[in-house]
Amino acid sequence: MAERVERELERHRARLYGYALSLTRDRDAAQDLLQDCAVKALSTTAVPVADGALRAWLFRILRNAWIDRYRSDRLVPMAEPPEPPRDSSEYCSYDTRLINSIAVRQAMGRLPAAYRDIIALVDLGGFAYAEAAAILDLPVGTVMSRLSRGRQVLLELIADSNVRPLRVKRRPE
Repeated sequence: MAERVERELERHRARLYGYALSLTRDRDAAQDLLQDCAVKALSTTAVPVADGALRAWLFRILRNAWIDRYRSDRLVPMAEPPEPPRDSSEYCSYDTRLINSIAVRQAMGRLPAAYRDIIALVDLGGFAYAEAAAILDLPVGTVMSRLSRGRQVLLELIADSNVRPLRVKRRPE
């Protein structure tokens, strides 16, 4: 049974890490959370049989581990911005991507937790509504309505963001 859990952990590692990163907003904390999830998943004897149920179970373990950490720490650190590219020709597009990333990250941080969790699972994690509902222990209709409202709130927060790209004024040569 442990081999199957280990295989599934490896198979869904990138998605689990992405979800952990959306919850913690810190790369190191996300890695720690992913490790906690793996330890808890590998140490249990009651593993779901169906692959879809096992995937949802792993994400639920991850979310519950985050809730436990959040309750004990009462802190949610912000993630550091990514390193800039080494090639100077990529700076313009990098700046735009960085600004967009910052705006979305800030808006996600200001979303109510109920919306943030569902957006992270469905839009970032690629889960179906039913899978997200199973992970969050909510009815599917609630997931769908919160996702719709959450997306709308996120768009409004991004539109109201004060993070804007600077206009580059070119000098005549």
